[in-house]
Amino acid sequence: MIGFRIELTGATPAFTAPLGLTWSTRVSEDSAWLTVSSGALTAQVNPMGAQLSILRDLSGRELLWDGNPAFWNGRAPLLFPIVGSLAGGVYRLADKTYALPRHGFARGKPFEVVSTSPAAAVLCLKADDQTLAVYPFYFQLQVRFETIGATLTVTTSVRNDGDAPMPASFGYHPAFRWPLPFGAARALHAIEFDLEEPAPIRRLNAAGLVTPVRYPTPIHARRLLLDDELFRDDVVILDAVRSQGVSYAADTGPGLALQFPDTPYLGLWSKPGAPFICIEPWHGMADPVGFTGDFTEKPGVFIVPPGAQRELRMQVTLTGG
Repeated sequence: MIGFRIELTGATPAFTAPLGLTWSTRVSEDSAWLTVSSGALTAQVNPMGAQLSILRDLSGRELLWDGNPAFWNGRAPLLFPIVGSLAGGVYRLADKTYALPRHGFARGKPFEVVSTSPAAAVLCLKADDQTLAVYPFYFQLQVRFETIGATLTVTTSVRNDGDAPMPASFGYHPAFRWPLPFGAARALHAIEFDLEEPAPIRRLNAAGLVTPVRYPTPIHARRLLLDDELFRDDVVILDAVRSQGVSYAADTGPGLALQFPDTPYLGLWSKPGAPFICIEPWHGMADPVGFTGDFTEKPGVFIVPPGAQRELRMQVTLTGG
């Protein structure tokens, strides 16, 4: 199957945080979006949330979802410092409790533009009074977007500038066109995994928490045929994914291929009838039903020592174009 390859080494309405703090996650068309291009592939990044907002091939065909609010106004938000929902909307850290919205706050914060060149851009988000009120760590979230040939590489560095170990989660949430803009029908699109995926999948309940039920995998012979019925119950969660890469394409024509060696989970999400498919590498996920543990015990949380950093890389390569 011909496809795009995304390699990972992981707008919605405004939401209100505790203490009356508010972050807007609306993507503004008036923002000074940054353009990086190799000629073969062009990307535009919105500094609000450091969100990849445009991805085009050499012919100008749109590969990324356009954020149409009739379906979903996100495009490719970054998920930090949590992925998914918290039980009761709060997490416990030692003897204190903090509230965070689904997927955290990074997607609704303006990032500083650190550097730009024709083919690359670096943006950074640092802890401030707002974030410290809900996530008491001095972090830096630095994201580099770079195009080389038909490849876009996104490298995210989670740095701990504090003096205590810092627990965190991170996820990528890119939404691609379904169907892709190469003429094939929507019903002919599929995701093909690099390896066999026999493990059962997980689902969310109405509160957005991971249920204990494990469902038979819909992946057969490494292939998942995309269909609206897959998403009647929200996201498909692979919490024991073996593959570090998938391809997304129709039976003929160019497509997408994804690699995610640094993220142990994969989420697949759309809405029935929506013209996008999200292929989401995560290092973290929603709380399991009944979870009451410390934040450091939350599934997928990693610990960054003081002065250290953790990198998670995503690479998107247009193939067959």
